[in-house]
Amino acid sequence: MNDLFELLKYVVPSLVVLAAAYYLLKMFLDKESEKNQVQLRLDMQKISLPVRMQAYERLVLLLERIEPAGLLVRTNVPGMSAQQLQTALVHSVRSEFEHNLSQQLYVSSKAWELVRNAREETIKRINTAALQLPAEATSANLASLILMNDMDNEQSAVKNALDTLKSEARINFF
Repeated sequence: MNDLFELLKYVVPSLVVLAAAYYLLKMFLDKESEKNQVQLRLDMQKISLPVRMQAYERLVLLLERIEPAGLLVRTNVPGMSAQQLQTALVHSVRSEFEHNLSQQLYVSSKAWELVRNAREETIKRINTAALQLPAEATSANLASLILMNDMDNEQSAVKNALDTLKSEARINFF
């Protein structure tokens, strides 16, 4: 019995020291792992932040480029028929959109949906205006009708998408 007591005098303190060392080492390693994860996230954010900001910039540029007033200035060539202008405008909107398709990875689903809606609404407005004109109408007739309809429309999908993109960019980056 005395031998057992002597053995326990040495084993119990050793086990307590071992448990304390294990606990402290585990806490230290967990803390280091957490620090590494935070540092990794910060490093990734340093890389992704400029790319995400560029995506917002490119989508704002896309929306500005498909806005009817600017689109007409870039696309309308004197001597075009209304049908030719309609085709050129729709092609320009679609090509601008397709060029920026990959930007959807960097913006919210809501923002991307609004950008898609803006594209669809712009094409619809161009086609609707073209249907209102006779077959022999000129590009000037179509352009003026599109601009008049644009002035009547107080809050277009393009403006709505622009507002949302700007708002998200402010929230995410400033």
